Amino acid sequence: MPSFGSVGDGLDNAMMESFWSSMQIELLNRRRWKTRVELANAIFDYIEIFHNRQRRHSALGYRTPTEYENLPDTIPA
Repeated sequence: MPSFGSVGDGLDNAMMESFWSSMQIELLNRRRWKTRVELANAIFDYIEIFHNRQRRHSALGYRTPTEYENLPDTIPA
């Protein structure tokens, strides 16, 4: 279902929809979990370890967040 808000307002949830879609494809559709605890741990690992630290993000020039944070500042002091 598409976003129903206009660009820039609080109803525009396209970024979250993109995140959930990526997680669905990259994690949830790949296997089945025996328990809710196992699934919760897999989701935590996906978000905290893979998505936030290792996954390349287009908004960061296809760098990982760690690579982006370690770039030298380009603005002269």
